[in-house]
Amino acid sequence: MMRSMFSGVSGLRAHQTRMDVIGNNIANVNTVAFKSGRVTFQEVFSETLKGASSPNLDTGRGGTNPMQIGLGLGVNAIDTIMTRGSVQRTDNPTDLAIEGEGFFIVRGGSGDSYKFTRAGNFILDRLGNLVTESGLNVLGWEPILNPTTGEYEFNSEAELVELNLLNKQIIEPKATTRAVLQGNLDAGYQEKETFSVPITIYDTLGNAHDVKAIFTKGTTTQNSTTWTVSFTSDSGQINKTATLTFGSNGRLTSTENIVELELALNGNRGVENPKFTVDLSNITMYASDSSVKAKAVDGYKAGTLSSFSIGSDGIITGIYSNGEQQPLGMIALATFSNPAGLQKVGDNLYQVTTNSGDFSKAVKPGVDGAGMLNPGTLEMSNVDLSKEFTEMIVTQRGFQANSRIITTSDEMLQELVNLKR
Repeated sequence: MMRSMFSGVSGLRAHQTRMDVIGNNIANVNTVAFKSGRVTFQEVFSETLKGASSPNLDTGRGGTNPMQIGLGLGVNAIDTIMTRGSVQRTDNPTDLAIEGEGFFIVRGGSGDSYKFTRAGNFILDRLGNLVTESGLNVLGWEPILNPTTGEYEFNSEAELVELNLLNKQIIEPKATTRAVLQGNLDAGYQEKETFSVPITIYDTLGNAHDVKAIFTKGTTTQNSTTWTVSFTSDSGQINKTATLTFGSNGRLTSTENIVELELALNGNRGVENPKFTVDLSNITMYASDSSVKAKAVDGYKAGTLSSFSIGSDGIITGIYSNGEQQPLGMIALATFSNPAGLQKVGDNLYQVTTNSGDFSKAVKPGVDGAGMLNPGTLEMSNVDLSKEFTEMIVTQRGFQANSRIITTSDEMLQELVNLKR
């Protein structure tokens, strides 16, 4: 009789724990990237009144099963359900949702341990660091300039650093080294008739210089036509010309169609004379309006950071006042062999445990199942209210049933007491 009462007490405790978890799930239904919990029960040990016996072949008596009385139940596990929540659009450039199984990597300071989160509601602090709402730095990699290609790259083997978006407030000017002219020269032009194409180039200080390419039609034979190209600028002198020869099909037959130029600047400007090439190999001569334009001219003046964007690949790109764009950093992600083994530490953060798998290496978004990023969105809670309310009703009934065990056992004990009058 006392066993039943203690079984009822264990049932009350277990169902109370389950109700605590359900209540926490419902309370966090609107918490960004919250992962719901689940309680499972297990019976505790049983008292054996009689052990099992095997069949007796000599007497023909059959075997018997053990006689046991259970002594209640306990909590088997409180699991974290790591399924992804729905995505909600916010259009905030620093809000990020992960479309895979990865986690953002954050840290409070250089001496702090790594923490992990699915909540991508990030902000910029006063210094321009990308941080969580609680002030932890979001980690990633800085761009590395490849001197061979001139492109920025990211090394996922490099050390993780705090991502600061204001370290590169100014983009340095780049001198023009190459200009490509493309289009058509009108075959109907008369001899010595001209067509001008403006080109804007930049020196090493970012000063703009207007250069004009002047195409002058030359002599025409039965099978070819020549044009002379000269260059002028108000900033200085360019003492070089080029000759283009077109065949009867309107295409270039001349082979030296890339011209190396030097602009001899007027006066002392504290900068070297700009040296650059002009590619004329993409010009045709048909009986159509002249349309030659400068299609590709490298070089630009200095610019200041005006805005930024975060791509699905995790690259943070700075947009500058001169129209140029430059990567500022890349957000790193972490993956685990058993994400449910991570331990919650508050503020939507997790830390590594012995059962989650070690964090040994960060990965780029889209690698090793980490998933790409979805900028301007947030992952919401994965709590299913209809399921939680159903679980709450079942838990309430279970609690009531265990309460009935205690009251019934108490009434039976009272009957025993009343036997002696």
